[in-house]
Formats: sequence, structure tokens, C-alpha cells
Amino acid sequence: QVQLVESGGGLVEPGGSLRLSCVASGSSLDYYAIGWFRQAPGKEREGISCISSTDEDTYYLDSVKGRFTVSRDNAKNTVYLQMNSLKPEDTAVYYCAAAPDIIVVLSTCASGWRQYNYWGQGTQVTVSS
Repeated sequence: QVQLVESGGGLVEPGGSLRLSCVASGSSLDYYAIGWFRQAPGKEREGISCISSTDEDTYYLDSVKGRFTVSRDNAKNTVYLQMNSLKPEDTAVYYCAAAPDIIVVLSTCASGWRQYNYWGQGTQVTVSS
């Protein structure tokens, strides 16, 4: 059983940056793919970035490419999402999720949230002036 806790959300002005962290407990993340998802009010959940267990493969939603960077430190059982040049449309609750690497198709990250077994509680990101 994997427990995930996100942190690092908050209120930031347009153009600002935040770094989200996703810390796992209960199991090593060595064999888990991790996805970062977000959901804004009235909108569907979307996958914005996913990373394989070995860090070899990553996926980014087109709207965040060049602005967001996913990384992981398996020794710390932590995955990060660095978010730069934030826009008001990035406002949402952000979740991290884990699933065994062998069952995840990383290229389907954008709409593939159902592949992920374990979820954090979410952290609010608000981009506003």
C-alpha cells in the first residue's frame, strides 16, 4: 500500500513558479510510475506529467511543455513537479498518483488517470494577480 502526500501548492502571481512535492510512504517507489494530474472546477481531471519508475521516460501535456519539469528522487521516495511561468489557466487542485510501472502506458498520461491506483489528497494551486 502506497500513501502519497502532496505539498507546495499556494497562491502565485502569473509568471511565477511553484515546486510541488509528492512524498510516498508505505512502499518504495522504485517500481512505480508517477503521474501528476490536475482538476479545475467544472473540468475533467487531466494528466499533465507522468514519469516512469526509472526516470527514463516522461510525458508532458502540450500546454505545460517547456514550463513544467517532473523529476524524482527514489532514494527520498519523492517526486517533484517544478512549475514555471504559471498562468491563470493552471489554477486547479493538483494530485500525484502512483501505479506499478508495468501496468502504465505513459503516453496515455493526459487521459489515463484511471491507470493509477494510489492518490494523494491534492494541493491547491491558484495563479492570480
